[in-house]
Amino acid sequence: MAKSKVLVVGGTGYIGRRLVRASLDQGHPTYVLQRPEIGLDIEKLQTLLSFKRRGAHLIEGSFSDVRTLVDAVRQVDVVICTMSGVHFRSHNILMQLKLVEAIKEAGNVT
Repeated sequence: MAKSKVLVVGGTGYIGRRLVRASLDQGHPTYVLQRPEIGLDIEKLQTLLSFKRRGAHLIEGSFSDVRTLVDAVRQVDVVICTMSGVHFRSHNILMQLKLVEAIKEAGNVT
């Protein structure tokens, strides 16, 4: 049976890092959403580079450009979102809703 292509949103966070590693360890083609908002956060950039060295695919996408989210989702079978952060709770919920809309629009993740 073919391995699922997995997209992890929030892959540089505490839980996300562990999920990316576990997905790679299980042999799944693993994709990590790389948001331009990361900027010069050295720790997050180092984490992304370590994923890439292990074979993960980095996909650039932004919640301010839903089209990039749709394009990212179209490349995978499974989407796992571990996104959180310092934003207000309502802001995090709005970003989650954008991701859900992108999944619906992509139409390939059930």
